[in-house]
Amino acid sequence: MHDFGDRTRRLIRGRRAQAAGLDAEAIAAAALAREGWAVLARRARTPAGEIDMVAERDGLLAFVEVKARPSLSEAALALGARQRARLLAAAECWLAAHPGHGAAGMRFDVVIVAADGTARRIADAFRLGD
Repeated sequence: MHDFGDRTRRLIRGRRAQAAGLDAEAIAAAALAREGWAVLARRARTPAGEIDMVAERDGLLAFVEVKARPSLSEAALALGARQRARLLAAAECWLAAHPGHGAAGMRFDVVIVAADGTARRIADAFRLGD
């Protein structure tokens, strides 16, 4: 006899996390739009992985990672070295497929979203070699 309880609980947790992530991305997109950014892509899939958001303002291209956690401090600590490397590789793929963007440069931002919907953007959160 199999116990499907653990599998079901994991599935429910995963779906809740995905829904929370989508909510956080909507909050982040709205915050960027209020600051004058044009969101060019959401959940952009590349051969190297997914980019939560790609936005541009005045020729500056931002690859945006959205982190949702119970508090802003927890969200700020949620981007590890492996994830930064994956995001860098995905950004290279996106740029190769979309030449002409980022005439004024590019950067990597992180938008952290707390459970209460509070969002903070960390501009230029990391760079190649960090």
